[in-house]
Amino acid sequence: MSFDKPSLKGRALRYLTAREYSRFELEQKLKAFEESEGALKTALDDLEAKGFINEARVVESTLHQKAGKFGAARVLHSLKTKGIDANAMLDAAEQLRETEFDRAMDIWKRKFGEAYASPAEYAKQARFLASRGFSSEMVGRVIRASRQTENN
Repeated sequence: MSFDKPSLKGRALRYLTAREYSRFELEQKLKAFEESEGALKTALDDLEAKGFINEARVVESTLHQKAGKFGAARVLHSLKTKGIDANAMLDAAEQLRETEFDRAMDIWKRKFGEAYASPAEYAKQARFLASRGFSSEMVGRVIRASRQTENN
């Protein structure tokens, strides 16, 4: 009994059943399986025309998965590595900017829950938020706000 190798389109669909992939990501994953010049482009064009590959869904999915855990810089970097269009990245950045403080404060509360008591604790909290992709300005705002909340 012999089994045929899955087609490029079949492989792409298998990937797409697990999560949303950008066209760029699928090209990277599937180029090793392309047997004839242009076959991959044709397969991906067909999947895109049928709505299986959709950049807006990739952006939405990435924002949904990552925005609750990371700052704008980390989320935008993730979108960039997926090969997302610059205009879509600008829209995503605007969405993230609108909720940045609330997301950073929520992440800070889950991790620390109380204001720093020493410079070492301040540094630890600041490093944590910075490592999550929040700007230094946002890190300062969150830590200062936590200190004010505790003093009230």
